[in-house]
Parts: sequence; structure tokens; C-alpha cells
Amino acid sequence: MAGSLIKIDEEIVSSSAATVTLTGIDSTYNVYQVVASNIVPASDSQAIRIRVGTGGTPDSDSEYDMAYKVFESNASFGNHAEVNQTSWRGVTYGTGTGEAGNLIIYCFNFSNASEYSFVTQEEVTYTNQPHLASFTGGGVHTVAEANDSISFHMASGNIASGTFTLYGLAK
Repeated sequence: MAGSLIKIDEEIVSSSAATVTLTGIDSTYNVYQVVASNIVPASDSQAIRIRVGTGGTPDSDSEYDMAYKVFESNASFGNHAEVNQTSWRGVTYGTGTGEAGNLIIYCFNFSNASEYSFVTQEEVTYTNQPHLASFTGGGVHTVAEANDSISFHMASGNIASGTFTLYGLAK
């Protein structure tokens, strides 16, 4: 399996950034993977938001649908669905000591202009409350267009730190 993940792009946030955009998605690979680690917001209690992009510019239309399950160490499981949003969401992150998030996203159909782009998402964080939370689900951007990027921002404020890496999965 050596060599099956091919690094395409990486952004390391070491000072506050409003948006992190990973580019380089094309028809070279059928599936792309995003791995992000040690994500911390600049403002406490912020959920990460995710968008697809065309020409490297995030699409902020109201065409993002998703369904997900949240697992929290201090509560019961939660089932959620959201339609016609301006982005996909993740769990809420905090800024306290040890509070950081990590995620893995698989991207499908991004370079196919006649299909919807969709993702599966797995995320885990030590939250702002603080407790352990995990998120698993999927989302679809209900626009038939080719997308060449994926971007991240916080619901409010900036991303203070994190490493975001885009890989192509070898065919």
C-alpha cells in the first residue's frame, strides 16, 4: 500500500487565518482525502465549516446538505440533518489547554461536472465544554459542477492554528 496516498497540497496555520483552502483537485484521482490536525479556533466555542470551491474560490451558495451523528462523552448520541446550508459543519472547538480538533474527509465526484460533489467526514475533538466529542457523517453539494478545492473556516472568527493536508488516493 506504500505510495497510495499522494500529497497534493498542505497549509499549516501558525497565525490566525480567516480561511484555509486546499487546491489541486482534478481528474487525476477518483477520491481525495483531507487530513487536518490540531485545529484550534481563534475564538472559543466555534464550529468548523467546510465548503467546496471552483477556481480555488469557495462556493457560498445555499446548496450544502448533510447528515451526521455526534457522539459525546457527557451526553447521549445525537442524530442530525441539515439542508440548504451555506457550508457543511463540524463539531464545536475550544481554545483552552488541550482543546483541539482532528478530522478526515474523503472527497468524491469533485472533478465531474455532471455530478454532485460529496464527502464523508470523521472528526474528533476535545471540546470547549470540555469533553470528548466525535462526529461522523456525510454531505453533498447539490450543484452539478466540477470543484477543484475544499476550504475551511470557523462559524465566527478565524482559525488560530492547524495543519490541513490534501491527498490523492492512487487508482
